This record gives sequence, structure tokens and C-alpha cells, in this order.
Amino acid sequence: MRSPASPDLIGRGGELRALVEAMTRPPAVVLVEGEAGIGKTRLVRTALARLTPGERRVLLGGCHRIREPFPYGPVFEALRDLAGGLPPAGELNPVIGALRDYLPELPLPPAPPPLGDSRAERHRVFRAVRALLAAAGPAVLVVEDLHWADDGTRDLLHFLIGQPPEELTLVVTYRRDGHGQAALPLGHAYRRPAGADSVVIALAPLDVSGVRGMAAALLGRPDPPEMFVTSLRERTAGIPFVIEEVLRSLPATDGPGPEGPDALDHVGVPLLLREATADQLSGLSEAAVRTVRAAAVFGVPVGERLVTAVGGDLAGLGEALAAGVLYEDPPGRYGFRHALAQQAVYEAIPGPERRAAHERAMAALRESEPLALVQLAFHARQAGMREAWLRYGTAAAGHAEKLGDTPVAVELIEDMLADQDLPPRDRGPLVLTLSRLATTGLSHQRVVRLLRRLLGDDLLEPDVRGEARLNLGLLLCNQANDSAAGRPEIATAVDELRDRPMLAARACAALAMPWWGPDPLSAHREWIDRAEELVTAADDPALAAAVLVNRVSFEMAVGSPRAFDLVAGLPVTDRNPSVRREVARAYANLADAAATLGHLEWAERFAREGLRLAAAANAPVSAYQLDATELRRDWLNGRWEGLRERARALAELVPETPLSAADIWLVVGMLALARGEWEEAARHLRATGLEEPDGHFLPVMFTAAGGMIELCLARGLTQEAVSQSARAVTRLRHKGVWVWGAALVPAAVAALVRAGSAQEAAALVAEFAGGVEGRDAPAARAGLALAEGTVSAAAGRHAAAAELFAGAEESYAALPQPYQAARAQEGRALSLLALGDPAGTALLTGLTGRYDELGAVHDAARCRRTLRDTGVGVAPPRSRGRGGAGALSRRELEVARLVALGKTNREIADVLFLSPRTVETHVATVLRKLGVRSRTEVVSP
Repeated sequence: MRSPASPDLIGRGGELRALVEAMTRPPAVVLVEGEAGIGKTRLVRTALARLTPGERRVLLGGCHRIREPFPYGPVFEALRDLAGGLPPAGELNPVIGALRDYLPELPLPPAPPPLGDSRAERHRVFRAVRALLAAAGPAVLVVEDLHWADDGTRDLLHFLIGQPPEELTLVVTYRRDGHGQAALPLGHAYRRPAGADSVVIALAPLDVSGVRGMAAALLGRPDPPEMFVTSLRERTAGIPFVIEEVLRSLPATDGPGPEGPDALDHVGVPLLLREATADQLSGLSEAAVRTVRAAAVFGVPVGERLVTAVGGDLAGLGEALAAGVLYEDPPGRYGFRHALAQQAVYEAIPGPERRAAHERAMAALRESEPLALVQLAFHARQAGMREAWLRYGTAAAGHAEKLGDTPVAVELIEDMLADQDLPPRDRGPLVLTLSRLATTGLSHQRVVRLLRRLLGDDLLEPDVRGEARLNLGLLLCNQANDSAAGRPEIATAVDELRDRPMLAARACAALAMPWWGPDPLSAHREWIDRAEELVTAADDPALAAAVLVNRVSFEMAVGSPRAFDLVAGLPVTDRNPSVRREVARAYANLADAAATLGHLEWAERFAREGLRLAAAANAPVSAYQLDATELRRDWLNGRWEGLRERARALAELVPETPLSAADIWLVVGMLALARGEWEEAARHLRATGLEEPDGHFLPVMFTAAGGMIELCLARGLTQEAVSQSARAVTRLRHKGVWVWGAALVPAAVAALVRAGSAQEAAALVAEFAGGVEGRDAPAARAGLALAEGTVSAAAGRHAAAAELFAGAEESYAALPQPYQAARAQEGRALSLLALGDPAGTALLTGLTGRYDELGAVHDAARCRRTLRDTGVGVAPPRSRGRGGAGALSRRELEVARLVALGKTNREIADVLFLSPRTVETHVATVLRKLGVRSRTEVVSP
């Protein structure tokens, strides 16, 4: 057997230069991707070796396939290397004290007091890690095998990538071969960080030239035969690790070399590495082989005690390390250089010997503290010990759930349910655990597929099937934002739960929520009444609370005058954790409904209480729903500064909660509309469910429909605006909850008036007035006044229109909704201008500044155009920056932003109400001031 030295990096010159440059020019983020064995680790280690010694700290962490639920573990593993290299604790940022329990070996500041909010605690840990890295000075943080990372590690790295410390280069490696979550290695869509270099290095298999170079280096021959190289490329697919292992397994010869035409046939099937691994092991002593096999049984790097307990010994471990079969990484733990090598060794172990080894592994692990429950479950399964597997697997899933690592819990339960021989008595509880886990966590996509398959299992008892189906329906409605699929599941569950009236009441209460589906309000009211009848004799406090929560949510959602009185009856102080989760859900619903109705101050109060309850009850779905509702409140309140960036950041944090995403995309879409970004506005407004409304959250969808109508009108697409209006108003009319039309109806009325259908517009206004009569919905009342003003103006009753617009403005200002108040004031100004009243000019002049302050570029430009049309000179918008010879004016900033979006001069002219020639002049000025030659070089300010 040959033992050639590892070659220098072959065929990766460009990638190596890019990586070294990023490491020496922080801040930088480098993603190294590629399939197993492609050379990610070797590339990173080679680049690290090129760094000037002592110039920067190197922090190494790695993720493992079998992992215990310890969020952020790979990052903390790397941070431990900072020992001895930090300033005194007194000079460190106090927030770093939040890491004392994670990094006891480092001299850190005192731990800060608890915040009492799990999400706030997590954010503080993230800030502390960033502050610690900043304090470490120049550093390279490497996290390998991200495809095996826990969700917490992904979120932490995503946080660091968003704003890396000034002297840090972050390097992560991951597979792109369909394993784990490689499709989204960070758990979210990757966005290049602002102010930092960003490099994505995708490693591909070596071509024939690369294989030739690697073979030449490993074999010590400058020009191996072409036929040999071609055969080697075909058999190894150009994967460097496989090439190296195959070449290492070639027999040593005294002749000219082993590269004859049939040389590779002697190593069997290189792609599977079985023969290469067997050849490599054949040169080891029996003790070393036992040690290597013991390490393979564990699947992750482990310490000497575990290796020797399963069958190895220290002498064999030393031999295996010297031969390069096993590696020490991290210090004190021993495993394989690559998962493929571990798999090849493991599969070569005879079945009875494998099972016995797993039993010994279990015995050794049971002596460890704390118990490695996930590993115990793994070994019990491999040993064929079903009862122990179920016991440890269930315990591990519960432990993972407590730590908030829902994906690990789901994976463990899924593995147990995949056992076709699992007895029904064990299957039912696992199915219910899985379904309940999903309704209180954030992971839903995988669970939905699994539950649907399990519900077709004839082995489930009817009551188990009914409860699991109910949870599936709730999951689809509340997290997946797919009530079109969820409501039928819940309706079916009502029948399956006929012998369990308490759960049937929960199902009826879920169907009562009016914001889902096409059913009219009367049908929802029947469901909530039926739920209350069933729960009358309830002996389950949590289910009784669930029905009460839905009654209160129902009344608030429809603007019932008694809703606020019902809120006082919620069991806020109940100590039952399940009841507390239900009350947290109630306050999330109340905050959302109050924002829709226009009770923004109440919405903020409900949100504060809801966040407190969600943190105390470990209810992440409610917490994220409240975060999304806060974005919508800020949009309504006119707090637009940085709002789009916050919305995008939250969208990346909640990929598993499309319901929350509906609020997020509404906000992003409406902001884009006010800025004149038509395509972005349309894309995000559609994402709220406009094209499939029956399966989405209707209050948000109706608001988005109003935005889409306004977008069509702004683009001159009057008939499309009318069509959009007809579809949305028909659905609102059928649902019968007119208070949700606060944004839709005024926009629909404007479309009808623009189309010359003033009579139809007046009829819609009258219908809207009747629909909100007696309802506690200030936003709808303000919208009614706005719509009435539009109808009066269209009929030439400008004095009456001015009064109605003034009333709408006053109502919006009281909510407060400053953008809508400005729109109403614009209507009043136009009516005054129609009456010849000069006060209209003054109002419009002031409005341009109000719109500018909000960031409503398109609206401000529209007012300036109106003033120009009336012969009034108007100053162009001023920049709020400090100025300077090269500074862009606000108008130039607006033009630069639209140029960066790829708009033509004509499109920019339409958005800003300027002539194409004026836009051409502005574009030329922007290019000159930015020092660029082409429009494609302009970056959005």
C-alpha cells in the first residue's frame, strides 16, 4: 500500500487567492460550498497556512452529523480558542457577560441580570458574540460543515453576517449535495452584507487536467499516462478526496509505476471507497482496526474513553492516528477526516459485530453526564433495541423541545414513526406528540408532509387520528397561512372527535375564526356558538381557554362594541402553561385585529402584554406574529425610517411562519408603492395572497388589494384597477366583515370614479356605510369619509368634498395614520383648488414636505406636478444630508435609486412626474457626482 504525502492544492488557484484575499481584507464573509470530498476543508486549511503568523487569530469550529441539542455549539467551540488573547474583563463590553455560562474558561465580565424574555435573551447572546469577536481584534472565524448545524447556530451566523465586526473574516463551509439544509445553508436566503466583502466559492469536481496534476503529485511522477488519468477521472468523478484515497490504495512497485491500464481495477469501485478503505485498514494491526471500527460506530469524534469502551485501545488509537486513518479534531476527540471514510469503515463491519458495538456504546454513554440522549437513541436503534430506542428517542425529543430545537425533536420522532414494525400503542402517542409539537413551534413544512402520510395509516385509533388531524389543520392555518387546506382538515376532525367533545369544541372554535376561508360571517358565528355549547361542561382548562380566546378574538376582529369588555375576562394570571400559551395567542390576535380596526394605541398595549406572555409561555409563533404586527403598526403610524430593512430582516428570521410573512410583504409592498417602485410593490402585494385569497389571511389581503388598486391607478391601468376592485369587493361583501375594507373601499371608489362609474361608486359607499354601522372601527369610519369625499368631488360638489376630506384627515390624524391623513388633505386641497380657493395651494405646498419626510417619493412628486400645473413655482426636494461638492440632492437621490432599480428615463419620469429630458439631466448629474460611467454602476443609495 502506498503512503504518498498529501499534495499541494491542485486546480484551486483562483479559489485559494480569493479566500486568502478575503481573510486579509476584513470585514469579509466567505461561503465555501461543494459536495462531500470536494476539498472544502483542504482549501480553508491551505489558505490559513498562507496567513502571516501572529497577524490574526484563527478560530476553528465545526458541526457534526449526530448532534446533541446545544444551540450555537460550533461557534462557542471556536471562541474557546480566544483563551489568553482577550483584554482584561473590565475593559470588555459588559454585554459579553451574557456568555459566561457558555464560555466559563474565558475571563469575561459578570453575567447581566436575566431579561425574562427568551427572544431578548437570544438577541443579547448574539450581540455578545459579536462584541467578543470585535474585542478579539483581527481574526478569522471558520465554521465547517454548516449543513449539519443546528438552527441556533445558523441564526447566530446569519446575525454576524449581517454586520460582521470590522476586523473579522467569517468563513463557513457546507455541502451542496442534497443533505441537511444545504439548499439554504444559513437557514435563510443569503444576502450580501453591506460594508463587507462577500465571496461565494463553489468548488466543482476536478477536470482531467486537475486529476492529472493531483495524480502526478501523489504518485511522484510528472506525467502519468493519459489513459490512466482518463480512467481515474471517470471512476472518481473528479472528487479530490476519492482520488486521493484511491491513489493511496494503489500497491507500491519497484518498477516504473503503478499506472498501467488495469491499475485502477485492483481497487474495486472507487466511488464507494470500500476497496480503498479495506486496503488502508489491511496495513494496520488488529488492535488498530478494532479502534478504527470503534470510532466508526460512533459517527462523530469522541474521546479516548468511549473509543476504548467499544473495542479500541490506546496503542491502536496511536497507530491509526499515525497512519492518517483517524484524526484528532477537536483536541481530545478522535474521528475520521471525512464522513465518507467513516461510512466506508462502518459498512464493512459485520452485522452482529456492529450491533454488539452499538450496545457497548450505549453502556459507555450511559455513564456520561449529562446523558447524550440523541446518541443513545441512535445506538439503541442500530443495536435493534426498540424499547430503548423509543425511550431515549422520546426523552431526546422532549429535551430538544425544551431547548427550542424543534427540528431535532421532529427528526427524532419521524425516525421512530418510520419503523413499520412499531406497535400501534407506541405509534399513537408519537403521532400526537409530533402534531402538538408542531402547533407550538416554528417548523411546519416537514411536519405537514409527515402528518398527512400518517393520517392515512389504518393503525391509528379514531380519536388519535382526529386529534392529530385537528393539529394538522391548526398548523396549516396558523403557521403555513394555508386555510384552504387547513379548514377541511379541521372540519373532518370535528366528526372524528365526536366522542371527545372538548377537542371537538377546539375544532369548532378554530373554524369560527372569520379571517380564514370564503364562508360568510354568519357561518363563523355558528361555529363559535357551537364551540361554547360543547365546552360548557369542560374539565380541561386549556381547551376552555382556547374557546374563550377564539370568542374574544372573533368579537375584536369584526369590530364588536363588546370586544373590549370580553378582553377583561381572559385568564392572564392563570399558572397553567397551556392556558398561558392560549392567552398569549389571544393577545397576538387582539394586537393584529386592533391594528386593522385603527385602535393603534390598544394594538400596542396588546402587543406588549402578548410579548410578555409569549416569552413566559414559550410560544414562539405568537411572538413572531406580534413582531410582524408591529411592522404593520409602524407603517400605519408613519414610522417608516428603516422599516423596509426591518421587514426584510424579520422575513428571513421567520421562513417557517408564512402567516407572519403576509404582514411583512404587505408593509414592504405598500412602502414600495409610496416610493414609486411599481414592480416590487406588485410582487410583494401579490405575496400576501391576492391570487389565492381563500387560503390566506383576509384582513391583510383586503388591505393589499387596496394597495394593488392604487398601484394600477398610478400606472394608468384604470380597467385593471376596476377589475381588481370588483374581485376584492365581491369577496368582502360575501364575507360580510366590512370593517376590513378601510383601505380597500376608498381605493375601489377611486377606481370606479376614474372609470366614469360615479353612480356605482356612490352605491358602494352607501353599502360600506351600512356595513360599518354600529361597529367599533375608527379606521373604517375614516375610510368611509375619504370615500364619500371622492364621490362628492366626482359629482362636482367640491365644497362638500372639502369638508368630508377634512373630516377624514382629522380622523386619520387621531388614530394616528399620518400617511392616510396626508392623502385626505391632498383631496381637500384639490377640492379647494377646484373652488378657486388659494388655501388649496398652501395645503399642497405643505404636503410636499410631509410626503418627503415620510419617504413617499411618488406622492410628493404628484403634489409638485399639481402645483406646477397651477402655475405655482415649487422648490425641488432638498437633501437632508450634510451636503458637499459631490453630495446628491434629494431629487438626485430619488433618481439614483430608480436608476439602480433598472428603470428607464421614461419610467423614472412617470414615477416622479418629470419630463424625460429633465430626468436625462438628473441622470447625467448623478453619474458625474458618483464618479461612474454607466447606469449599471449606480448602487441604490
